[in-house]
Amino acid sequence: MFFPGFDEWDQELRTGIRVHGRSGGYGPPVLLLHGHPRAHTTWYRVAPLLVEQGFTVVCPDLRGYGRSGKPTPDPAHTTYSDRSMASDVVALMQQLGHDEFAMVGHDRGQGAAYRCALDHPELVRGLVVLDGVPMAEAVERTDARFATEWWHWFFFAGSPHAERVITADPFAWYGLDDDKRAAMGAENFAYVAAALQDPHTVRGMLEDYRAGLSVDNANDLADRERGHKITCPTLVAWSIHDDMEDLYGDPSAIWRGWVDAPIHTARIDSGHHMAEENPEQLATVLSAFLTSTTSPTRDRD
Repeated sequence: MFFPGFDEWDQELRTGIRVHGRSGGYGPPVLLLHGHPRAHTTWYRVAPLLVEQGFTVVCPDLRGYGRSGKPTPDPAHTTYSDRSMASDVVALMQQLGHDEFAMVGHDRGQGAAYRCALDHPELVRGLVVLDGVPMAEAVERTDARFATEWWHWFFFAGSPHAERVITADPFAWYGLDDDKRAAMGAENFAYVAAALQDPHTVRGMLEDYRAGLSVDNANDLADRERGHKITCPTLVAWSIHDDMEDLYGDPSAIWRGWVDAPIHTARIDSGHHMAEENPEQLATVLSAFLTSTTSPTRDRD
């Protein structure tokens, strides 16, 4: 079944954004944020497993993605910045009645997640970053190899032709074929494929990357300059069949400069889309960490 027992909703937030998503379960709240080019449905196998472990699970589409609002971009790209997305999820969780919560972010979603932990430390009890490092750290490590292998970052962020090229044939661009349908699951595939055919979704996702290499990077640099760090327990996990270890070695070593709290690590036996490829291991790792962060005796120092 697809998200059994979950409610599907649209929430109009005080930030002016309409957010679409699902929630279910009872217990300590956990927010799951997807990456590019997915939507909240990427969690369809992980979220029910976390509910079985005693958590309330909230899965929204980030602004610009899925069926969430897609506001008109601004020249400085702040509309689609991690800070703006973090403001959305804070407003969403409070609207759903959760004053404190843990959060999990994958890929682009981990940027919004760690920005939320930096900007709203009083709200975030635990942070999980999956397949990512702080934007400023990634930018500083960019070399010819990275620019070649991760060329899409710079095409999305810098090319005036990106939107036209992608919207001309989104099925070809994103490889939306029968093999991907089978790998993603039919319902997840259908939801994401429908969103990717909307030119406003493509525009929003490109703006996410444009913000990453501009305002998000600048915000990271400002926090690092003033020594502002994440203060909640943090789990750094990455897929071992992607290129995180090739690029960064042990990614948690990078995060240690950004977190003034206990850091946990995990290596997930999957490719990049770990929630779809190995949901059982990911859910087990998340549950163990989240249980420790929501315990009344947890160490927050």
